[in-house]
Amino acid sequence: MKKGLKKQIISGLFWKFGERILAQGVSFAVSMVLARMLLPEEYGIVALVLVFINLANVLVTNGLGETLIQKPNAKQSDFSTMFFCSLFLSIIIYGLLFVLAPFIAKFYENEQLVLVLRVLGLQVPLSSINTIQQAYVSKHMMFKKFFYSTLGGTIISGLIGILLAYRGAGIWALVVQYMTNTIMNTGILFLTVKWRPTLEFDRKSAKTLLSFGWKLVTAQFMNQMYVELKNLFIGKVYTPSDLASYNKGEQFPSVLVMNINSSISSVLFPAMSIANQEKGKLKELTRQSIMMSSYVVFPIVIGLMIVAEPMIRLLLTEKWMSCVPFLQISCLFWMFQPSQTANVQAIKAAGRGDICLKLEMIKKTIGIILLIIAIQISPLAVAIMNAVFAGISALLNIIPNRKLIDYGIGEQIKDILPSLILSVIMYFI
Repeated sequence: MKKGLKKQIISGLFWKFGERILAQGVSFAVSMVLARMLLPEEYGIVALVLVFINLANVLVTNGLGETLIQKPNAKQSDFSTMFFCSLFLSIIIYGLLFVLAPFIAKFYENEQLVLVLRVLGLQVPLSSINTIQQAYVSKHMMFKKFFYSTLGGTIISGLIGILLAYRGAGIWALVVQYMTNTIMNTGILFLTVKWRPTLEFDRKSAKTLLSFGWKLVTAQFMNQMYVELKNLFIGKVYTPSDLASYNKGEQFPSVLVMNINSSISSVLFPAMSIANQEKGKLKELTRQSIMMSSYVVFPIVIGLMIVAEPMIRLLLTEKWMSCVPFLQISCLFWMFQPSQTANVQAIKAAGRGDICLKLEMIKKTIGIILLIIAIQISPLAVAIMNAVFAGISALLNIIPNRKLIDYGIGEQIKDILPSLILSVIMYFI
C-alpha cells in the first residue's frame, strides 16, 4: 500500500472514530434523558414517521454521492451536476410526502402523523443540500470536517430537545431535535467545506454517473425498505409501544456497531476505490476492514447481551424493560454487519453496482418471506427472524468476492475466527 494512502487512511480513521465516539456519546446521553421524560408511545409515533423519511433519504443521498467517490478524477462539473440532480429529486419527494401525509395518518389511525410527517419531511431537501459536499469531503478524505459538523449538530440539537421535553413539549421535543440536528449539520459543513456548486449541468456526466448510481440507489432502497417494513408491520399489526420497545432494544447495539462499522467503511471505501486500480490492494483493504471491525464489534455485542437487563433498568427505568429481549436478539443481528458491509463496499469499489442490485433482490426476497411468517407470531419473532436473515445475507455477500477479489468464505471465516473465539470465552467467563 502506498505511504500516502496509508497515512490518509490512518488520519481518516482517527477523525471518523473521534466524530462517531463523541457524537454518539452525546446522542446516547440525550436519548437516555429523553427516554426518562417521554412516553414509549411518543417514541413509537416518531419511529413510524422516520420510516418514510429514511426511505426518502435513500433516494436522494445514499447512491448519488457514492458515484462521485467511486469515479476516478471526478471534476467540478460532475459534483455540480449531481448536486442539482439530488436537489431536484428531493423537492419532488418532499412534495409526495406532504400530499400523502393524511392518507398515511388515516391508515395508521393516528392524526398526529400528518403534521409530524410534514415537518420531519423537510429533512429530505435539507439533507440533499449537503449530500454532494459530504461526497466531496469523503472523496478527498478530509474527515476532520465531519468531526465538527456532526458533533456541533448533535450537541446543540440534544440540548434543545431536552429543554423542550422538560417544558412538556412531548413528541415535538423529538421532532425539533431531529430537525435541528439536520440544520446544524448542514450549516456547519457548508461553512467549513470550500466546495460550492457552480451553475453548470453536464448531461453526459449525469448520464454516466446515474447509470452507475441508479443501481446503488435501487439496491440501498431495497435494503432500507426491508429494514423499514419491520417497523411498518409492527406499527400496524401491534401497538406504538411494541414498536418503541423493538426500536429501543435495537438502538443500543446499533448505535455502537453501526458507528464503528460505518467509520471504518466510510474511510476505507474511498481508499478501496483508489486501490481497485492496483491488483491485490482491494482484497487487502477488505480483509483489514473485516478483521478490524470484527475485533471491536464481537466483544461489544456479546458484552451487551450479558448486561442487557440491569443496564436497561438503570438507564431507562422499569417502564422500558420490555425492550430487553429485543436488545439481546439484536446483538446477534449486528454481529454479522462487519462482514456484510466490507464485502458490499468491495463490490461497489470494483464498480459492480449490478452485482449489488442482484444481491439485494435475492436477499430481500428471502427476507420478506421470513418477515411475513414472523409478523404473524409476535414482534419478538420478527427480531429472531432478523438475526437469522443477517446470517444468510452475510454468506450471500461473500460469494461474488470469491471471483472479484479472490477472497472467499473459508478465508473470511479464518480471519474473523480469532475475534469470535475470544469473545465467546469472554461470554462464559
